[in-house]
Amino acid sequence: MSDQTVFVLDPRLEGDSVPVCDLGLCTVRLMNDARFPWVILVPRIAGLVELIDLSEADRRTVTDEIDRVTRALSSHTSAEKMNVAALGNMVRQLHVHVIARFAGDAAWPGPIWGVGTAQAYVEGDRMERVDALKAALIGA
Repeated sequence: MSDQTVFVLDPRLEGDSVPVCDLGLCTVRLMNDARFPWVILVPRIAGLVELIDLSEADRRTVTDEIDRVTRALSSHTSAEKMNVAALGNMVRQLHVHVIARFAGDAAWPGPIWGVGTAQAYVEGDRMERVDALKAALIGA
């Protein structure tokens, strides 16, 4: 179970991504790798490592938020396949990856991890993607 300390985003997640918005339970962040349209959701509860660490109600909320983000990213990118995963092998803090995939992307058909070198978004492209996702998720 989670402890009662204040939620702090893992420094690696913070450094590798930019904020999109906060939903009811999760903060949503765009991974700064233009090769793959890729978002992470991090429940804003301290001490979580696994989905099973969430209460039943929070687990339902996270599932609903994953659904919202997956639909928004899929619609925004016209992805051919959506990958959703909670791995946590490199960063223990519970976070869920939502990745839009395309035949012919840099890692297709394999997983994106460990393939090539991340390519940071150009500032305008990153802000355009963040704004589009934020609008789809919260109407802002």
